Amino acid sequence: MLRRVKVFVVSIVLLASTLAVLELDRELNRTLTLPQQELSGEGVLLLRVAKGQTLSALIADLKQRGVLKHDLPIKLFVKLTGREHIRAGEYHLSQSDTALSLLDKLERGDVVQYRITFPEGLTVREWLALMAADQRIESRVDFGLESDTENSLASLSLNQLAEQLGIEQANPEGWFAANTYYFSAGDSDVDILTKAHQQMKTLLATQWQERAPNLPYHSPYEALIMASIVERETGLAAERAEIAGVFVRRLRKPMRLQTDPTVIYGLGERYRGNITRRHLQEATPYNTYTIDGLPPTPIANPGEDAVHAALHPAAGKSLYFVAKGDGSHQFSATLAEHQAAVRRYQLSGRKRSDYRSAPTPQ
Repeated sequence: MLRRVKVFVVSIVLLASTLAVLELDRELNRTLTLPQQELSGEGVLLLRVAKGQTLSALIADLKQRGVLKHDLPIKLFVKLTGREHIRAGEYHLSQSDTALSLLDKLERGDVVQYRITFPEGLTVREWLALMAADQRIESRVDFGLESDTENSLASLSLNQLAEQLGIEQANPEGWFAANTYYFSAGDSDVDILTKAHQQMKTLLATQWQERAPNLPYHSPYEALIMASIVERETGLAAERAEIAGVFVRRLRKPMRLQTDPTVIYGLGERYRGNITRRHLQEATPYNTYTIDGLPPTPIANPGEDAVHAALHPAAGKSLYFVAKGDGSHQFSATLAEHQAAVRRYQLSGRKRSDYRSAPTPQ
């Protein structure tokens, strides 16, 4: 008799356990209830998980908002499995999501990704302006600024910015690879610039190892300076190596580079869209009409193609070039040829209504 009772009790326990497991499974796989007023046009809910927020706090919030019908099943499941680690950020929840799929997303860190693109040839200040305009990017500076100072990278001098990012040169110009970068909520301008800086360091180191022989650069940094000049001189990919070839041959002569973009960079905020004769005669560290060799730093952040061109310049005899007005350039080997090209394309060409110094964006 006692044995029958034990068997009965065990059976009841097993049945209850089985029912509990089935109920737990049913609740974990129950679709979430997404508040209609919080859904986007695509029918998804944007769930924000704050930094430092615990899973238990998040579950309680979802229960209060009605997204979870019951919170005990997922709490029990987390307790049994130890799956308590979640990543802060933004998550998209669809109407097919369940408590279990939500937990999977939180555990994987399947956060919403955004992107920002920095075109080739922009300066550091222009990068900072783009990031400041994107409200999804946080501004974060840990530089000991005064409390009444704006807490953003834009408030730093270039020297401070370089120190903040661990860049050896006092001016960080050129040390960020023009590219598209992905980020998630909670990422800051510092995070994005750090990625761009690491990418440029890797790119420059790799290209330097594969460079053409007998180049007139004493260091990878000088090649980076040249790449920035090439980037600013032409937006036409097919011309970059030829432009680099002209400047490399000038360095070997030696001849002054005499390139307008360096003059413009040296003028800074004083540049108003037009270079004057006085500007070309003004002594600045960046005026390559008055200084020998390269300027002291890059003048923009170049793309990969410009870096490659600087380290693989095209062979030839041309020492001059002038914008033709269709976005391309006329290259010349002698001063006489160059002066004739200037008369043809600059002195008369600029009178045309369709004159362009840069190629039409595709």
